[in-house]
Amino acid sequence: LNGSNPRRIKLTAPNINLSLDQSEGSVLSDDNLDTPDEIDINVDDLDTPDEADSFEYTGQEEQTTAKDASQEESESIPEYTAEEEREDNRLWRTVIIGEQEQRIDMKVIEPYKKVISHGGYYGDGLNAIIVFAACFLPDSSRADYNYVMENLFLYVISTLELMVAEDYMIVYLNGATPRRRMPGLGWMKKCYQMIDRRLRKNLKSFIIVHPSWFIRTILAVTRPFISSKFSSKIQYVNTLAELREMIPMEYVHIPDSI
Repeated sequence: LNGSNPRRIKLTAPNINLSLDQSEGSVLSDDNLDTPDEIDINVDDLDTPDEADSFEYTGQEEQTTAKDASQEESESIPEYTAEEEREDNRLWRTVIIGEQEQRIDMKVIEPYKKVISHGGYYGDGLNAIIVFAACFLPDSSRADYNYVMENLFLYVISTLELMVAEDYMIVYLNGATPRRRMPGLGWMKKCYQMIDRRLRKNLKSFIIVHPSWFIRTILAVTRPFISSKFSSKIQYVNTLAELREMIPMEYVHIPDSI
């Protein structure tokens, strides 16, 4: 061991004869394991590691490195300030619809808020003109289309309640609206059912401007299922000139595309 040249040490061990019981039902039985009855292991040729061989344990170093990386990652997370929290709160609006509290994701509907607007008043008193421009609705190809429409529905209903004081009419601008942007029948039915009873009663006219064959067909099919009072309020207008003869247009915003 004190020599300059390391020596290879060979350990010699006696032959070991291992006999495993292969009783019936055992996993080592002849049915389950096709091996000889006896297993001989000769360890004469087993060598011990050379003296120069060494094993280095790096676990502590890896643990320290991981800890440092974790600390750097945690330090890189920006602090959530009070101003940012207030800004996030402004992205949500809480409204009461049907005596139930609802939250509206204002961020996701931001591009579509123009879908509903106030068009001034008609007649005597506070008879509001509510303009609904279908061309501002989201495209149905959006992956989150249902989520957007659900929040937009809440926005439309809550906005309608704020705009209307007495009697009112709805001007539905259907022009420049491709089929993929038109709201589904279920969505429109839900809007009508969810509005307050006062709003349904005070709705005096529902004017559809530039009606498409799809709109006409849908209303014709659903006419037996809707109230006769609501059906009598529906009017079709084919041109903007015809609309001007019916209502004051000073504050009615007509999108450029229409």
